[in-house]
Amino acid sequence: MPTADKTPLVTPILIAGCVVLMLSFAIRASFGMFQIPIATEFGWPRAEFSLAIAIQNLAWGIGQPLFGAFAERMGDRRAILLGAVFYAVGLIGSSFAVTPGAHQLLAVIVGFGIAGTGFGVILAIVGRATSAENRSMALGIATAAGSAGQVIGAPFAEVLLQSYPWQTVFVIFAVIILLAMLALPFLTSPPAATKKELQESLGTVFLRALKDPSYTMIFLGFFSCGYQLAFITAHFPAFVTELCGPIDPSGMIAGMGITTTSGLGALSISLIGLFNIVGTITAGWLGKRYTKKYLLAAVYTGRTIAAAVFILMPITPESVLIFSAVMGALWLATVPLTSGLIAHLYGLRYMGTLYGFVFLSHQIGGFLGVWLGGKMYDLTGGYTMVWWIGVGVGAFSALVHLPVRENRPTLTAAA
Repeated sequence: MPTADKTPLVTPILIAGCVVLMLSFAIRASFGMFQIPIATEFGWPRAEFSLAIAIQNLAWGIGQPLFGAFAERMGDRRAILLGAVFYAVGLIGSSFAVTPGAHQLLAVIVGFGIAGTGFGVILAIVGRATSAENRSMALGIATAAGSAGQVIGAPFAEVLLQSYPWQTVFVIFAVIILLAMLALPFLTSPPAATKKELQESLGTVFLRALKDPSYTMIFLGFFSCGYQLAFITAHFPAFVTELCGPIDPSGMIAGMGITTTSGLGALSISLIGLFNIVGTITAGWLGKRYTKKYLLAAVYTGRTIAAAVFILMPITPESVLIFSAVMGALWLATVPLTSGLIAHLYGLRYMGTLYGFVFLSHQIGGFLGVWLGGKMYDLTGGYTMVWWIGVGVGAFSALVHLPVRENRPTLTAAA
């Protein structure tokens, strides 16, 4: 048996990757907390800052395969460092921005920063450094680290915004992402690929994947994941603040120290992240034992039902917390399953680029989810239509994964 198969589950590479993902996603998950402060200070329509977050998501998606290819050619650590620099520059620049156009332009830089410090590069490193036996679980743990960042990100931003102007909070976040680079020396891994994979060029493998209907279906299915997650991350705190029923001062919510709907909005994002830690690790564990395409279909079905029930019911503090817990358990459960499926189908050599291109679909969905949220709010005064679009695309994703062929015919062809 190859030595790689004896690699333990928990390694310095996995721990370091988790640190970078946690801090990167803590910052990313907090942007929804800036919707109301920035719109209030400048008197902007909700759509203006929403468009900046939407552009950030799109730039993240475009940057993901680019950073994946850069990492595979120039080295993982250089790619991550470059991403951190983009992230910090974008955040500091945003702290000085006073027009919608400036925020939207700088969102491109922030989006590229998230791409360089996010799933595409880090999961490829973790995947290569982990044995086939442990890979699905390791990818789940790394994804859960991003969720841990979400647990602390929004509440941390809420606390900082109580004491500092939003501009200062952006600068603090820039320092934090640069400090994450202390984990960089540990982030290196051998090219855990077969001899045939090492001999093939990126163009050859990528073209083969594009010709495979399964890759196309995975690409299309990831769209709704981005739509739902980005919409909720960017708009749910404002949605809860404005539309949730009052908090009973003698009830359970107040007993948790939450007395305002803005505090409840921050708690909801944190709760999603908390339950997602369990959800992603569970998804990684299940992905090792069961067919990944059926697990993905089940996750999308669960999200679809949860969103439909939530929007049909009265929006109360209790329903917000229940929805956050349920959606959190399903939140990033798609990531270890999707990335693990791509590694299984097309190998590890170019996993970063192949997953990055699929992630572009995720971020196109994210762009539309955030932008439509702001646009429809300004046009209709509410988010109802955007929620129902999310229900529809979620049902589509559940169905489109069913025909995926979960085998490796692409790696058996002669070179």
